Formats: sequence, structure tokens, C-alpha cells
Amino acid sequence: MASFVIPVSARFTRVTVDSLHNINKNILLRLSQPSFISWRRQEYSTITEEKKSESSETPTLETENEKKFRADIELLNKELAELKTQEEELKDKYKRALAEGENLRIRLTKQIDDAKLFGIQGFCKDLLEVADILGKATESVPKDELTEKNPHLKTLYEGLRMTEAQLHKVFKKHGLVSLNPLNEKFDPNQHEALFQQEVEGKAPGTIVVVSKLGYKLHERVVRPALVGVAKG
Repeated sequence: MASFVIPVSARFTRVTVDSLHNINKNILLRLSQPSFISWRRQEYSTITEEKKSESSETPTLETENEKKFRADIELLNKELAELKTQEEELKDKYKRALAEGENLRIRLTKQIDDAKLFGIQGFCKDLLEVADILGKATESVPKDELTEKNPHLKTLYEGLRMTEAQLHKVFKKHGLVSLNPLNEKFDPNQHEALFQQEVEGKAPGTIVVVSKLGYKLHERVVRPALVGVAKG
């Protein structure tokens, strides 16, 4: 029995070795054939081309992304420039509005102050006629008659003078002052010339006669003085 098993196992081993030898021989023959080599080359070239195509596609995608990113940056820069322009325009409008508001405030303040100062201008003009009448009345009284023999005339005259003085005091309190430019240089802004005459010893343009006093209210002429001027 033992002698039968040993030859069978040896035969099986030989068959197995022969089979492996034939398989290796076939593989070597296939590898040595030109068709297999060309196929492997083609497969390698295909793999290489695929890798090249993949490597070439990546920069293309990156370039497109860069272009898109650059376009976005340009758009943002454009929008930023527009916003800066709008900001400058708004700042300019704001400054102009502030300046106009300040100018308006100054004008309104001046108008209010002028209204306070010159609101009585019309009333003062009406009172000037009263002052003129009082002045004429006191001037018409003969000074040589103002004696103890005429106490009534003297009292009346003194009352008129006191009334005139009090009226001018009230005028001064409210900024109304009289202009008596006798022997002064003629000023067309404050005086009104009624006539001209030659006067010896007087320079041309000198006021020699004051027919009616002028008045100013807070440095504003409300009535020019009526005068006569020396002729050159």
C-alpha cells in the first residue's frame, strides 16, 4: 500500500511542476511578442495623455477662476469708485446746505435786529414834524421880550424849551440824533442841497445855511438835512 502511494504523489508533483513551467513559458512568450509590447505602450501613452489632459485642464479651470475673480474685483472697484463719488457729492451738498443755513440764519438775525432797531422809524419820522414845530416856536419868540414884564411869555417860552429838550432826550434814548451840519463839508449821503451861493471866506462845498435839521436813527439817515452850500 505504501509503495503505491509514493509513486502517485511523485507523479502528481511532476505534473504540477510541468504545468507551472508551461504557464511561465506562455507568459514569457506573450511578453516577448510585439503586439503585447505595443499594447502596453499604447496603454501607457493613453494613461500619460490622460494625466497630461488632467494636468492641462487644471490650469484652464484656474485661469477661468482667476478671470472671474478679476472681474469681480473690477466690479467691486467700480462700485467703490461710484460710492466715493456719491460720498463726495453728498458731502458737498451737505456743506452747501450748512453754508446756506448759516447765511439764512445770519440774514434772519440781522433782519430781526434791524426790525428791533428801526421798527420805530416811521413813528420817529412823524415826531420829527413835532420837533420842527417846537423849534420854530421857540425861535419865533423875541428874546428882548423875555423879561419880568412879560412873565407869561417867559413861562411859555421856558415850557417850550423844556418840552423840546425832553423830546430830544427821548429821541437820543431810542437812537435818534439830530444833524446840524453848519460849516461842515457837504455830504450827499446825509445832506440835501437846496441852493448854492457865493460866501466870502468859505471854501466851495461848505454848508453855510441849515434850513431844516436832519436826523439819523442808529447811523441810518431817516431825514437828510436841508442846507445851502457855498459856491466855488
